[in-house]
Parts: sequence; structure tokens; C-alpha cells
Amino acid sequence: MFGQQVLVLNQNIKRESGRKVQTGNISAAKTIADVIRTCLGPRAMMKMLLDPMGGIVMTNDGNAILREIQVQHPAAKSMIEISRTQDEEVGDGTTSVIILAGEMLSVAEQFLEQQMHPTIIISAYRQALEDMLETLKEISTPVDTADRSMMLKIVHSAINTKALSRWSELACSIALDAVKTVELDDNGRKEIDIKKYAKVEKVPGGIIEDSCVLRGVMVNKDVTHPRMRRMIKEPRIVLLDCSLEYKKGESQTDIEISKEEDFARILQMEEEYIQQICEDIIRLKPDLLFTEKGISDLAQHYLMKANITAIRRVRKTDNNRIARACGARIVSRTDELREEDIGTGAGLFEVKKIGDEYFTFVTECKDPKACTILLRGASKEILAEVERNLQDAMQVCRNVLLDPLLLLGGGAVEMAVSKRLMERSRALTGIEQWPYRAVAQALEVIPRTLIQNCGASTIRVLTSLRAKHTQDNSVCWGVDGETGTLCDMSVLGIWEPLAVKAQTYKTAVETAILLLRIDDIVSGHKKKDKDGQMGGQGAE
Repeated sequence: MFGQQVLVLNQNIKRESGRKVQTGNISAAKTIADVIRTCLGPRAMMKMLLDPMGGIVMTNDGNAILREIQVQHPAAKSMIEISRTQDEEVGDGTTSVIILAGEMLSVAEQFLEQQMHPTIIISAYRQALEDMLETLKEISTPVDTADRSMMLKIVHSAINTKALSRWSELACSIALDAVKTVELDDNGRKEIDIKKYAKVEKVPGGIIEDSCVLRGVMVNKDVTHPRMRRMIKEPRIVLLDCSLEYKKGESQTDIEISKEEDFARILQMEEEYIQQICEDIIRLKPDLLFTEKGISDLAQHYLMKANITAIRRVRKTDNNRIARACGARIVSRTDELREEDIGTGAGLFEVKKIGDEYFTFVTECKDPKACTILLRGASKEILAEVERNLQDAMQVCRNVLLDPLLLLGGGAVEMAVSKRLMERSRALTGIEQWPYRAVAQALEVIPRTLIQNCGASTIRVLTSLRAKHTQDNSVCWGVDGETGTLCDMSVLGIWEPLAVKAQTYKTAVETAILLLRIDDIVSGHKKKDKDGQMGGQGAE
């Protein structure tokens, strides 16, 4: 028995443990961070990716890039996951969260090499995170959300790093108007639902300057009957989600007919039913009818005689948007239609042809609570990128409206927090102070990357920035991402919401902690043989 090897794990399972795993994880995280590194700041480069279907994605949005990359390494996968979290949570800062997390891990590497236990590093990181968030709160400044110029500045700093920066004036006002439109105050609780009520419609053709926020809604549909009116001033709008055609039975029904009059009677009943529905609608004298289901030819005929324009098979989401824009209620049955269900808030209904498609516009609403953003541009790729940038801008607006606290951009906050952590670390005793200090150094990666991306001398600028921050009242000094020189961020007007920064820090440090905790990776692949049996020994 002695000397025989005991196999506990299956043979085709790979197992790595200890130091090797930690260094592997750290280098994986660094690799992901390096992919994204050039995408930070106003001088950001774009990445062009081919997705598996053969489509092209051109973007410098951290989340969009990582979504398309396929990775094998589990640690790299979790890095990609955090940029998605950041995107869903606050919508901006996807690039910086990856760079920070990568840096946090790479500063931990030296401690692991010195045989320091990961849990010590982790507790120091935890402590540092608490202090970071506390410092952020201290140095943040409140903002008046009604002040339009200030709000535009904030959105401008978010858009500046994107491809949209050439049209930033236009993009800022679009994002701000859209968010202000969908903002709802429900007895003190603010609700800003961009996803449902601020729809971005991309129409290739035209130039980006033609893009605008409609005071109302646009739907990619045409009227059902060619003789219906295509332009109505101040329409009375009815929204239905039932079909205006004869109801077939839910289950298959057979009808046996003995006399031929019965057949005529059946057809007549169908017609009467449709006539009844249409009379229910005509009773309220609407001008415009949207339904989510179909409209039969006969119903079209009745509606046309009553001079009602009908549009069928509208998407449910579009219907909800129209309802919020013009104040109508969506009705499920025609016999329940009442006067208060009619929307009278819209000022103009028209059908326009853009490119080679017809679009229905319900615009000039009095107090719309939903809107459509119409984007024009040269090609689909450009439009997709513009839409991503706008989403970020709108999220930033939303964050500020929900939590009106601001921080300075351009690496100023990172330097200030880093300095504060350095001061605090002196008070710490024992071994934990070193990892704590390392976090402070890791934060400097943001200004450093900004300097690198615009091609200035990293060491020189960063040292002078550090020196600047040691003086009093110099919290607002950061790196000007365009030129790579030092300047006062409050003068430049580079602001970002506290929610975004806090979330970035939280996510980055938590991920670093998570990946440092791992000391064993067991990966087993079961692959099938050609005969369809599970691979036995030696199948990898």
C-alpha cells in the first residue's frame, strides 16, 4: 500500500492552489485593466470589436467593450461582471472601476510575496474603504438641481470622455431635457425611469445635429388606411389594448349549420359585433386611435367614416409612453371607454417619412411625462455609440437629481482621498498600515492614466500634483485630461456625482477583496467523446 498514489479528485480535473492562484488572479485582473486603460478621460481611444455574429462594435465605454470580449479565466470574468454592475447601478464610471480594481490587486501583490496573509490585507482594505467613503462625503458639495447651467456642466464632464464630445452642447441638453421630462414626484419619492419612458429611436441618415428630444412620442408606424388624416392638431387620443376584429373562440369551435340563413346570420353577427365596438369608440368622438392588436378591414371602414385615424399593432411599451405623454389611459375593453380615458394633452399628431420609413409623431404635449429621443447619424455603428453615450449622460443626470451632491473630476478627488488616507495611516499601528497605505497609492492610478492618455510626462506631472495637494485648500486641483497639465477643476467645471464615485470605490475595493480571498481553483471539464460516452481517464 505504501508508495501508492491516492487519487481523490477525478483525473481530468485541474487544481491550482495557494500562491499560484493568487498571482494568476492578479495578473488576469491586470490584463483586463490594461485592455480598458486607454479608454479613460477626454483623450480616450476607441476600441473596435467584432462580435461572434460578425457585427462591429465601436466604442470606448468600458462596459460595452468587456461585454463583447470572451474570456476563459474566472477572475477575469468577475472583473467583467463588476463593470456591468457599475453600468446597471449608476450608468457611468465603468472604465474607472475596472482600472481601480486592477490597481488595488496589483498593489496587493507585493504583500503576498512577503508572505503576508490575505486576510490582513483584506481587513486593511475594508478599513480604507470606510475612510474613503467618509472622505468623499466630507469633500462633496451640494448642488441646486434647478440650476440648468450647473447641471449642464455635470453632464458635460460625463460626455467629454466619449465620442460625443464634439456635439457636447447638444448632447447635454438632450440628456437633461429627457431626464427632466420623465422625472415624477410621487408624494416626496422621486422616480426617474429612463429605461421605460425615455426611448431612444435611432434613424440612420441625416447628421448628428438633427437629433432632438421630442416633446412627446414617436412610433415607427403608419396609419392603417390610406384615406385617414395624417396630421391632426390637438387630437383626442384613445389607447386600446384589445383588437378591433371579430373574436374567434379561444378553443377550436365547430359550428354545424343546417339552414343557409344561419350562415348569413353568423356573418351578420360578426359584422354587428364589429359595428358595436366601433360605435363604442365613435361615441367619444376621438380623432386618433392606437391599439396594440389588429384592426379588421370593416372596423377601418367605420372608423374612416367617422374621421378617426387608427394605428394598429403598437408595442406595449410605446403605448405606455403615449399614455404618459398625453395623459390618456389604456383601456382593455371598448364598452368601458369613458371621457376621462381620452388623452387631450398632445398638441399635434403627424405622420412623417424619414428615410424610407414612416414615423408617427405625437408631439407638442402640454406636460409630457415620457419622451422620445430622436437620434440621426451617418451609420448604424455611430448611432449605437451615440446612444450608449447618451445613456451614460442620462444616468448621470438621474444620479444628480436623486442625490444632489457633487465631487470634482479629473483625478482631484482621488488625490485628495489618497492624501487623507496617507495621513490616517500614520495613526495605525502594526502590520495593517502597509496595505492601508497601498490603497492610497492605488488611487493615484486614475490621475496617472489621465496623464498617460494625453501623452504628458507621468512622473513629473504626478509629483507636482502630489506636492500641490500637500498645500492647504488645494483639494480641487487635478489633471486636465486634454493637455495633461495641472489645473483647478472647479474653474474648468469638471464635476461628477457623488453616487458614481462612491459606487466606483465600493465596487473596486470589494472586487479586490473578493479576488484576494481565493486560494484554490478547481476546474473540471467533462467532454464527450465522439461516441457520445463521457470521456474516461485521460479525457481533458
